[in-house]
Amino acid sequence: MRDRLLALLRYAHICEDLLLAGMLIGMILLAAAQILLRNLLDWNFAWGDPVVRVLVLWVGMIGAMAASRQDENGKTRHISVDVLSPLLRGWHLHLSRLLTSLFAAGICGLLCWHCARFVAEEMQFGATGVAGIPVWVFQSVLPAAFAIMTLRFALNGALHGVALFQPTAASPD
Repeated sequence: MRDRLLALLRYAHICEDLLLAGMLIGMILLAAAQILLRNLLDWNFAWGDPVVRVLVLWVGMIGAMAASRQDENGKTRHISVDVLSPLLRGWHLHLSRLLTSLFAAGICGLLCWHCARFVAEEMQFGATGVAGIPVWVFQSVLPAAFAIMTLRFALNGALHGVALFQPTAASPD
């Protein structure tokens, strides 16, 4: 069962990476086309700039989700100021990572809540964006990404919490 879950998780990470790469490539190509068309032909796609702005938002949020994944050592690639970890060993290291993971989960959870409220207000406002699509559809990546990051940081914290109570975690390294 564990192997199936790990395989499913790897598949989800691959899909996330492909989505991120596809959006990034699309954003770069569209922005480059807009610049070339504007400079060479004094013309551009009217929908190009709004789509690039939406892609910047989505690439940023999906990139943050990808960075919040944990590696085989329980560390994330998300930006962090990690001054203590090189100095800590054993249960001290797990406690430090537990606290930082729970703090990050709390901040992401708070951001998720407020982003969800923001998107709900946009739904009530009814503004439309590119191709007449409601703006809230494009903004929905915000609470979704923060929810996934909250879950990932909380699970990472739980793993370090469990490691605190394992006999091998208490032994000095």
